[in-house]
Amino acid sequence: MKVLALDYGRARTGVAVSDPTGTIARPLCVVEAAGRDRLAQLAALIDEHEVERVVVGLPLTLRGERGEQARETESFVEELTHVTAVPVVTYDERFTTDLAEQSPADAPEDARAAAHLLSSYLTWASSAPA
Repeated sequence: MKVLALDYGRARTGVAVSDPTGTIARPLCVVEAAGRDRLAQLAALIDEHEVERVVVGLPLTLRGERGEQARETESFVEELTHVTAVPVVTYDERFTTDLAEQSPADAPEDARAAAHLLSSYLTWASSAPA
């Protein structure tokens, strides 16, 4: 299953995509915030890459609780579900930004964070009971 991951932020959203088998994650791009324009750009990427699921990183606190940023991300997810028919799910993104900062700079940091999120999600999904 091909999956697109989003590392949502007020200013920028990092985007990563998996291979068609849902095994390998790679950074794709960064979409700058511009109101409704961002949603249209993301919907176009979802269509262009023919993904079957979108995963949005949910920034829980270190204690696993939903703070202000998580609530803002959930509002973004709600808006995104109105511009695509592809299922949109959230996944705990704690530490993905830290991992992205430590990764080789072969792509923008936000896209690398999305790739780490996607890699973690794909590992989890492949080990989850069917």
